[in-house]
Parts: sequence; structure tokens; C-alpha cells
Amino acid sequence: MMNTVTVKNITFGEGAPRICVSLVGKTLSEIQAAAQELSRIDADVIEWRVDHFNDVEDLAAVKLALQEIRGILPETPLLFTFRSREEGGERAISKDAYFLLNATVVATGLVDMIDVELFSDEVQIPALLAHAHQSGVKVIMSNHDFHKTPAKEEIIYRLRRMQELGADLPKIAVMSQSPLDVLTLLEATWVMKQEYATQPLITMSMGGTGVISRLAGQVFGSAMTFGAARQASAPGQIDVAKLRSILTLLDK
Repeated sequence: MMNTVTVKNITFGEGAPRICVSLVGKTLSEIQAAAQELSRIDADVIEWRVDHFNDVEDLAAVKLALQEIRGILPETPLLFTFRSREEGGERAISKDAYFLLNATVVATGLVDMIDVELFSDEVQIPALLAHAHQSGVKVIMSNHDFHKTPAKEEIIYRLRRMQELGADLPKIAVMSQSPLDVLTLLEATWVMKQEYATQPLITMSMGGTGVISRLAGQVFGSAMTFGAARQASAPGQIDVAKLRSILTLLDK
């Protein structure tokens, strides 16, 4: 039986998929302005994509920016994400710096969730997840393929591995080159949900042909989708207002 996951006032794994919107900014002032803008939109989760931040390797600067974001968005679930360059992010940092950054942020008490990439370093993942869970922070474990859609069996294997490692919300995003790729992702999601899932899943097919996957989560088993406020953080994202309208219609 699949568990639900509750973060603040949002529950994953029941009802319509939750909408997450990314907050990006290179400087503190840009981050503050973006947070103010996002405070006025209808999002369930805000993801700070810290890999866009110029001072990401300055832990004091990261904590200051987090304090500013939390001050502007006190009640919205906050997801902290450093997306590696290998998986579509803005920059590269060492594995040790990646894990130190996430552990430091968990200890601040300012975030509700962190994103940990499956292929970051499995040796260091268990300690970070234990630290997060002891601190009341949920973990989205993720994998992104911006080039192709792996075989159905490989998608399922990666999602199951995330569960085995202790992820609260396993997530995979793959690039579609054709409608058949989208069907592969959706079938993998459905099979995972029906046969293996103990946790809510987050899956999506990126690119124009994959848009349907961002809307059909409730049908196939994805508990969260990503929308765009102004600038999309991945190919195929839909404007938040339009996305909310469609998800609400499908939920009826």
C-alpha cells in the first residue's frame, strides 16, 4: 500500500497532483524579487534552484538567502535543489561540496524538502537522508535524462532504487523524442504505482510531446508536476494558472 507524504499543509499521494514552481536568481536581490512574485501565484510548493545562485558555494550567503525566502514565503512548502550540470543544472560543484551544502541547509530548519540526485554518490546518500529525516525534512530523490527516455524497466528500476535508499518522493524526468517515449514514461509510472510503490511518485516526460505527462499524473500515478511562473526551469512546463485550471478540471 502506498503511503502519503504531508509537508506543512500539502499532502502528496492523494487527489490532484501538487504544483511546484521554481524560484531562480543569480543575486540576493533577484532572489528576493522572485520570491515576492511567487508569493502572489497559486503554487503548492516553491523550489529554490540554488544552482542559479552566484554565491552557492558561500554557505553563509546561502543561509541568508534562505532566510529572505522564508520571510517572504513563510507558509509555503520550500524545496531546496542544487541541480547538477550532468542533470541539467547551471553549474558543477564537487560531490563533497554538494553533500555539505544540503546538510547545512537541512540544519537551518528553513526548508521542508531537499532534492538529492540518485546518481550523486550512493555512499554519502544514507547519512544525508538520515540527517534530513531526523530534522523533519522530506527528501525528493531524483534522476533527470535530458537526452532520451530509458526503457520502461530501467525507469522502474531507478524509482525502486530511490525507494530502497529511503526517498520520501522518488522522482524521474526524461526527455521524449516521440509520443511512444511519453507512453513509455506513463506506463512505467503506472506499473511502478500498481506493483512496487510504497511512496508517492513524481514522474514527467520533458519536451513538447511530453506535456500530457505533466497533466495526467492523477491518472497514471504522479503526485507532483512543475509549472512556470515566468521562466520555465525545464522543457515543456506550463503556466501555473493554466496548469491549475486543467488539473482542477481533471480532478472533478
